[in-house]
Amino acid sequence: MSAMREDEEGGQPLLSLRCVVKTFSNRVTGVGGVDLALRDGDFLTLLGPSGCGKSTVLRMIAGLLSPTAGSLDWRQGMPDIGFVFQEPTLLPWASVFDNVWLPLRLRGVSRGHAGPAVAQALELVRLSGFEAAVPRELSGGMKMRVSIARALATKPRLLLMDEPFAALDEINRFRLNGDLLDLWREQSLTVVFVTHSVFESVFLSSRIAVMTGRPGRIHREIAVDAPFPRDEAFRTSPPYAALCRDVSHVLGEAMNAAAGDARVRA
Repeated sequence: MSAMREDEEGGQPLLSLRCVVKTFSNRVTGVGGVDLALRDGDFLTLLGPSGCGKSTVLRMIAGLLSPTAGSLDWRQGMPDIGFVFQEPTLLPWASVFDNVWLPLRLRGVSRGHAGPAVAQALELVRLSGFEAAVPRELSGGMKMRVSIARALATKPRLLLMDEPFAALDEINRFRLNGDLLDLWREQSLTVVFVTHSVFESVFLSSRIAVMTGRPGRIHREIAVDAPFPRDEAFRTSPPYAALCRDVSHVLGEAMNAAAGDARVRA
């Protein structure tokens, strides 16, 4: 795989997941021993089949779930985190402004004092002028932009995204992929992104962690060496196609490894 290399960056990571296991109350083990390092400025994608524990790992990073075993070790304590879910989860009765204001409101920031932060977040996602609109007046892509603006309103250091573009049509998905990369670079964010799309993972990521099937673990980490910024010319280029083939091959290895483990357990 000449277009890729195994990640060998040094330095103290922002977050280290060490032998992290998550078993649910129904005794199903969703995550079976994940070791993973997250560094400042990463655009790290968790790639794997549905049900492999990607979202579970993301929720443990966010503090929404606690690991059954293992540890999540933050270098300097948990930073401010923005979370974008698969569905926009907007308040249907509230305006765009009020939806973006919500996390600030929960921190005790008044509507008036929140104005500049909300305006800046909406400008970042190219929705200035839609402050008074309500969700039913917005397209699917615009709703997701509002969800991203809401996550950015608190100026997080770390942005967690759980398959945010999975339900969108291809045109909106491609456009939002490009806009997300612009935000990541301009705002100096660290991003952890969940997807089961090889094509999306290669376009977006500086690093891909390929997961096996449940119970999920990291089969392999891959650094994507294609330079930024990335645009439509990259998406239609031979290097992009080669990267996608290589990552698809690694994903196939991961799925075969999980199937082999299941046969051994049986």
